[in-house]
Amino acid sequence: MLNAISNRSDYPCLLQTNYLNQASLGLIGQAAVSQMHEFLDKVARHGNLKMSDEEEASFANPLRKRASQLMNCPVENLAIVSSASEILSQLPQLFSIKSGNKILAISSDFPAITRPWIAYCQKTDCELQFIDEHANENLTEQIVQNIDKNTAAVCISYVQFSTGTQLDIKRIRQVASKFGARLVVDVTQAAGAIPISANDWQADILVCSGYKWLGGHGGVALAVISSELLKELPPSLGWFGGDNPFDMTATLLPLSKTAKRYTQATMSYISIVGLTASISELLEIGVPKIFSHSQEMSKLLKNGLINSQWTTHRPTQDKSASSHIITLVNETSDISKTVQDLKEQKVFCGVRNGRLRISLAHYNDESDINGLLSVLN
Repeated sequence: MLNAISNRSDYPCLLQTNYLNQASLGLIGQAAVSQMHEFLDKVARHGNLKMSDEEEASFANPLRKRASQLMNCPVENLAIVSSASEILSQLPQLFSIKSGNKILAISSDFPAITRPWIAYCQKTDCELQFIDEHANENLTEQIVQNIDKNTAAVCISYVQFSTGTQLDIKRIRQVASKFGARLVVDVTQAAGAIPISANDWQADILVCSGYKWLGGHGGVALAVISSELLKELPPSLGWFGGDNPFDMTATLLPLSKTAKRYTQATMSYISIVGLTASISELLEIGVPKIFSHSQEMSKLLKNGLINSQWTTHRPTQDKSASSHIITLVNETSDISKTVQDLKEQKVFCGVRNGRLRISLAHYNDESDINGLLSVLN
């Protein structure tokens, strides 16, 4: 029996369901829920009676410290924002894109990455070149082969949300650097599930939503901003971007020299509290251990499907197939009916781009895989 590596009792819904959908709206553990409730009851509802201006100004510091450990980056490069989209939407204005340059993206990537560039290219003579993912081709090499002297930026997700395909970021960074191209990496479908090292990747911008694999709630996100880009003014500025945000002189712009300059305004403090607790738990478990657990769970699932009509999007031996997000296809099955059958048996997973998407998290155990297989087989 392959057991979970976290306490399943911290997720009450697991008593009745097999939850395999962390890649969508992920479960929030008891530690984070308790901290959020306590903050709401003891602090937030009492306004400034329980939180001074000084305490508010430094409120996100614990999260910034924990998140920098998770992302393997300096604390001063870690920005806390309200959503990954908030940062991604600023990039066309932040990067100096010359006339005639192109931006590379993946046609099936998450829309928050591509849509700001679609809008930008509609207003300029820059080109947005989409790379199509094919299951029988190496997506990293497809991207690399299209980077050239006209490439201004490569904007991609580390793990593709609809297929689970994992890119070789070091390889892409190496080639992009030869041509002076910027590199943007969204790690929303990776951070908390597999090890991340912003220091090694040297991306210009790395973004991550605060829910899904990080185990938090909506309303807070993370970004790692390169030291070079921290010298530039953020395209969208708020009042909270200074080292002392309560220095409110309206005629001055006292921005922090760190990534704090990207925090625009009052945020969801209750979500910051929850995310701090959930990341602390991830660090305590150990992301390498979480990664190893998903590999073992993945083997169980794939072995259980050997004699079925279900196949994985990428072959089992493909090194670019992630172990925590597995997408399945069946040419003879009605996906909508399959999902309904699964729900009736209290098995919850997702559907993306016509494929069944299975998410394997630290709280999953062999019973979750068996519940899924009992329906698929």
